[in-house]
Amino acid sequence: MVRRVLLLAVFALGLGALISVPAAGAKRGVNPLLIKRIVVIYEENHSFDNLYGLWEGVNGLDNADRAHTVQVKQGGTPYACLLQDDVNLSPNAGPCEDSTNGTTFHSIFGNSPFNIDQYIGPMDTTCPATPAQAFAQPNGWLKGTGRPGGCTRDIIHRFYHEQYQLNGGHQNRYVTASDSAGLVMGYYDTTALPIYRYLHRGGHPHYAILDNFFQAAFGGSFLNHQWLIAARTPTAPDTNHSVLDQNGMAVPRYPPASQTAVPLYVSPEPNAAAVLKDTQVTAACPAPLGLACGNFAVNTSQSPSQPHGNGFQIPLQTAPTIGDELSAAGIGWAWYSGGWSNAAGLVGKPGWTNGNGPNCSDPNSFANPAFPYCPNLVFQFHHQPFNYYANFAEGGPLRSHLRDEAEFINLANASHGGAGCKLEPVSIIKPIAEENEHPGYASEPLGSEHLVDLIQAIENSRCKQNTMIVVTYDEFGGEWDHVPPPGMDGTSGPHDVWGPGTRIPALVLSPYLRGNFVVDHTQYDTTSILATIEDRFGLVPVATRDGEVNDLADVFNAHQVTGQ
Repeated sequence: MVRRVLLLAVFALGLGALISVPAAGAKRGVNPLLIKRIVVIYEENHSFDNLYGLWEGVNGLDNADRAHTVQVKQGGTPYACLLQDDVNLSPNAGPCEDSTNGTTFHSIFGNSPFNIDQYIGPMDTTCPATPAQAFAQPNGWLKGTGRPGGCTRDIIHRFYHEQYQLNGGHQNRYVTASDSAGLVMGYYDTTALPIYRYLHRGGHPHYAILDNFFQAAFGGSFLNHQWLIAARTPTAPDTNHSVLDQNGMAVPRYPPASQTAVPLYVSPEPNAAAVLKDTQVTAACPAPLGLACGNFAVNTSQSPSQPHGNGFQIPLQTAPTIGDELSAAGIGWAWYSGGWSNAAGLVGKPGWTNGNGPNCSDPNSFANPAFPYCPNLVFQFHHQPFNYYANFAEGGPLRSHLRDEAEFINLANASHGGAGCKLEPVSIIKPIAEENEHPGYASEPLGSEHLVDLIQAIENSRCKQNTMIVVTYDEFGGEWDHVPPPGMDGTSGPHDVWGPGTRIPALVLSPYLRGNFVVDHTQYDTTSILATIEDRFGLVPVATRDGEVNDLADVFNAHQVTGQ
C-alpha cells in the first residue's frame, strides 16, 4: 500500500501555495494552512457525458469517437436505431425498424446520443405525482399526469450489468444490458442546468471541472456509498449468491412490466429464467470471466440498524472508515443527510417534522415500523453508509456524527460576520431523494437548484475563504459515457475486480484555483476524496485503493480555460 507523507510547509500564496511540498516518492496533499475545511456534496446517478458533456473545455460529447459511442447488439453488430420505453420518448414507434434476439421494434432515435431536453423539458409534468408514488410508474410518468420537473424513468444500474455494458472499455453495450434500452444514450443540455448558470454568472466562485473522474465501484448507489467512506466492499453472509451466465450477466429476459427487465438481451444459458439470479451478493467462486465473487454485498442491501428498509440485511461491518480515522485523530466531522432526523427518530433535532407523537404526523413520512422512526416516503436507506458499521449503528460510540442536512444549513447560515465559520473540518452532505438528481423519482433541474443552494450557503458565509467544496455523483445511473475506466481498453490506473466504473461528473470549488474556471484532466475515482481528506489531515489510507489513487491536490495545478 502506498503511504503518503503530508508536509506542513507553506509557501507564499501563488503557484504551488496550495500544495504541500512532497518528500521523495510521496504524494502531494492540500495545504492545511490554506484549506481548513473540506465539504463533500454527494449527488445521484449521472454519467459525465449525460450531465456535463457540453461544458466547454472538457473531454465531452464533442470528443466522443464512434468506437466508444455506437451501441452494439448482443452479437456485436450495431443497432440501426434505439429502442425506447420511456412513455415520453415515443416508445416502439417511428420510421426506423430493427430487430435482435427475436425482438422487432421501431424508433425515431438513431444509434447516437440524443438531447433529452428536446423531448422532456425541464418543467414538463413527468415527475411522480406524489412522493408516495415515486416508484409507481416504471417507464415514467406521461406528460400531464405528474408534477413539473422533467423527470425521466429510472434506469437499471447493477454491479454485473455495468461490467457487461462497459465491454472491456469499448463502452458499447449500455443499451443491450439496460432495462431502459435507448434512454441510456440521452444527455442533458449542460448549459441549461442551474449549476452551470450559477457558475457562469458574474462574480461566481472559482471552480474546476474534473473530467477524468470515475465511480469507485461498478454498479449502484449502495456499493459506491460504501467505497466513499471505506474504499472497500462490505461482507455478506454465505447465502443469496448471484448466478451468472457465461457472459457475466445475472438477469435473463423478464416480462416488460418488470423494472429489472432487459428487453434486448437473451442469456445463452439453458433454462435461464429458472437458473440465473441477480441478488445482493456476488456470485460464488469461481465466477465467469474472472469477475468478483465470494461473500460480498454489491447490490442494494439493508443494515440491521435503524433506519433501514425491508429486504436482505447484511451484518454490521467492523472495517475502518474515514469517520473512524477522523474521530481517532480528534478531527471534527459529520455526515449530513437530508431527512435523517425523521428517519432515525431524532425527535426535536434539526430537520425533525413529525411532532411529539404518538404517531408520525408529517404526511410525507411513514411509520417504520412506529413512532419515532418516521422516514420521508422517498428516504433512501442505502444512501446512509455509516449506518452499516457497528461504531455508527444505534448505540454505537460514534453515532452522533450522523446528522440531518438541516443542521449543516443552519451552521452555514450562522457563519457570518464576527461569528466565524461554524462548519466542521470535514462535512459530507447527502441530499434527500427528491433533491439529489436521481432519475425516476427526482427532477434533474430541481436537484441542480438544490445543489446551488448548498454551495451558496457556504459561499455566502465566512467559511468561503478556506473551504474546499467537492461535488460529485455516486454512480452513473445506468447512463452511457465514452471514456473507458482505468484498467480497460488500454487505460492504466489503479483498479481491481470492484472497479472503477463509468466516468461521473465532479467539481471542485476553491478561491485558490489558478483561474475562475479550470479543467483538470487528472485521473481520479471516488476514493480520491478519501485520499484528499487523509492527506489534508495526516491520516493513513483506510484501504488499498485510496492509497494508490491521485488525491485532489492536482486540481490546483490545472490552468484556466481561455476566455473564462
